[in-house]
Amino acid sequence: MEEIRESHKPISPWGYVGYEFLFAIPIVGLVLAIVFSITSKNKNLKNFAKAQLIMIVIGIVLFFVLTALGLMKGMTPEQIEQLLQKQ
Repeated sequence: MEEIRESHKPISPWGYVGYEFLFAIPIVGLVLAIVFSITSKNKNLKNFAKAQLIMIVIGIVLFFVLTALGLMKGMTPEQIEQLLQKQ
């Protein structure tokens, strides 16, 4: 039987659930996702942490876009035009 190298050992389903909860902790999860995506010897964990970082970035971008749209919702077209001309 072929032995799996330590760097390619699969993560159990409960392992994924645990890491998902760990990465969901607001600041600690972000820091751990960065650390795991850089330093982990297990490629599965490294790739999972990178995927979580991508999801965090997408969430942050969506938050700012939706916030900006929400702020602009109450503005008149003239105010929006003035805001865009300043940039």
